[in-house]
Amino acid sequence: MEETVFQTRIDFEQLNQSVSQIKDELAKVIVGQHAFIELLITAIFADGHVLIEGVPGVAKTLTAKLIAKTIQSNFSRIQFTPDLMPSDVLGTSVFIPSTANFEFKQGPIFSNIILIDEINRSPAKTQAALFEVMEERQVTNDGITYPMAFPFLVMATQNPIDQEGTYRLPEAQLDRFLFKIDVKYPSLADEIQILNGHHIGFAHKMSQISSVLNASTILAVRENIRRVHVEPKLIEYIAQIVNNTRDNKFLYLGASPRASVALLNASKALAAIRGRDFVTPEDIQELSYPVLRHRIILTPEKEMEGASADDIIKSIIQKLEVPR
Repeated sequence: MEETVFQTRIDFEQLNQSVSQIKDELAKVIVGQHAFIELLITAIFADGHVLIEGVPGVAKTLTAKLIAKTIQSNFSRIQFTPDLMPSDVLGTSVFIPSTANFEFKQGPIFSNIILIDEINRSPAKTQAALFEVMEERQVTNDGITYPMAFPFLVMATQNPIDQEGTYRLPEAQLDRFLFKIDVKYPSLADEIQILNGHHIGFAHKMSQISSVLNASTILAVRENIRRVHVEPKLIEYIAQIVNNTRDNKFLYLGASPRASVALLNASKALAAIRGRDFVTPEDIQELSYPVLRHRIILTPEKEMEGASADDIIKSIIQKLEVPR
């Protein structure tokens, strides 16, 4: 019997080549963290910002910094601290004596790939400065709007353990992140490989990371991803998952329609990265966790029981009928 060979109806050759090259470049330095890296690549092609959470020392900042190096674009790193002001991020108007006029001096947010380290270290007024630029890709100052250059992606890190001197991110800002990625400890085998790498001195390889993507490549790939097929019953499935967070007795706050759109776009990007021109229920289920975990709030009673957002998301997925 002749084996059936699946052929995509959309040309993903450029995408597959880019994804493979990015993974090869990161493998020069990063050991393991395959799910983390795949989600970061998915976010790039789904045009979404990423919140990265994990204990210190699990390569959150390093991985984000290196994946930014694989994109031929401007990179900016902002260390959030308690004394950081909105103008330190967005920019400010400066008086120019020679012209007797004020001139807007752009802040570090005016870049393509922005890494915000320890985003929860700055107070609410500084965090709120990101609302407009993350959602609308623009900054308004003195009534003048300054659009951001393409591509524009914010990757922010935070530490879930050390809460002293931190400020919880407001729901309005959390909702602007496509994913919240929980970075775990490496496996024993990976940690041995990390130690061997440091023993022979592979740190110099960080300077050898090459650019794989540019703005035109990302734009072309995103256009193809928009054409990925999603069955009507899968669109309904996405809506059911998100809707179930709103009338769930274990949740104080459910997810907004922005979460539904995020889950749809991310599922299409993940399907394309994996070489398919159609979305499957498994894509949706897998991405429900990073898309929803930062958009829902558990009731105090459920938190006291030790439950997590992922536990509630899992229970929602388990009780819904999977469309086939």
